[in-house]
Amino acid sequence: MSTITNPLLSFGPDPWIVFHKGFYYFTYTGHDRIPMRRAESLADLPRAEEVSVWSDAHPMRCTEMWAPELYLLNGPNGRRWYIYYTASDGQDLNHRCFVLEGDSSDPLGPYAFKAQLKTDPEDRLYAIDGHVLVKADGSQYLLWAGHPGHRIFIQRLENPWTTAGARVKLEADGFGCEEVREGPVALQKDGKIFLIYSMCDTGKPDYRLGMLWCHEADDVLDAASWRQWPEPVFTRNDAAEVYGPGHNGFFKSPDGTEDWIVYHAKDTAEYSYNRRNPRVQPFTWRKDGTPDFGRPVPVGKPVPLPSGDLNRR
Repeated sequence: MSTITNPLLSFGPDPWIVFHKGFYYFTYTGHDRIPMRRAESLADLPRAEEVSVWSDAHPMRCTEMWAPELYLLNGPNGRRWYIYYTASDGQDLNHRCFVLEGDSSDPLGPYAFKAQLKTDPEDRLYAIDGHVLVKADGSQYLLWAGHPGHRIFIQRLENPWTTAGARVKLEADGFGCEEVREGPVALQKDGKIFLIYSMCDTGKPDYRLGMLWCHEADDVLDAASWRQWPEPVFTRNDAAEVYGPGHNGFFKSPDGTEDWIVYHAKDTAEYSYNRRNPRVQPFTWRKDGTPDFGRPVPVGKPVPLPSGDLNRR
């Protein structure tokens, strides 16, 4: 098999893919657990065994587990695997961001609970979609979506599980959608940092991606460093019956020559949190150095496997 088709699975909101040492690792919102699949080819992910790498009996973080993201990070304990995720006690406003720590060898774990990330001084405010930006100098920053206003915030990380200093709100245009800015994800290339974010309620067909950007040398904790891209960068494709594309991640092809986006979308224009499923496609770069994500590809359209994929012939 030299191609794949979208969606990868029938269900899988907030998808995340990492390619590491010959394997793709895929996770997504599992609600009462953190699921993960591993496969040598992207084409095999839909049939790969799914394991639960984490569940929790603690009453404040035992349910509504959302948007897990997997990272290999440097910290006081050496280079380890970490999973950043959101969870709650079942009350929406009690969602907070948490961190699991693994070891340096296997992204599948085992994992141990490490910490709740302190995203406001008094731990009063809703916080979801934790994401880690690692600059070229090795400094680490937490980005997340939170209250007030369900907007994007950034704060320095002292280590992978400890925030430090003041949090900073980043203004991001909703282009007519006022209710949500969430799912911040950093994309870095040639001395620039692109911050891709989702806007609108994820139940709406207009859920889509916007972009802020700054230079690598800029102070990312200064809100004025971030420039707004003048239009959304990834939107619904009605002709292909793809609605609400958003909450994405990025990964490289196995040989490192291609950039890919993973995201969820729906096949209905109706307001619904159901039927969000994971999709992938490659993207390119414009001459000015900015990413060009194109349009969401139609369901069932063959997409060539990433360059260097085991099954690409």
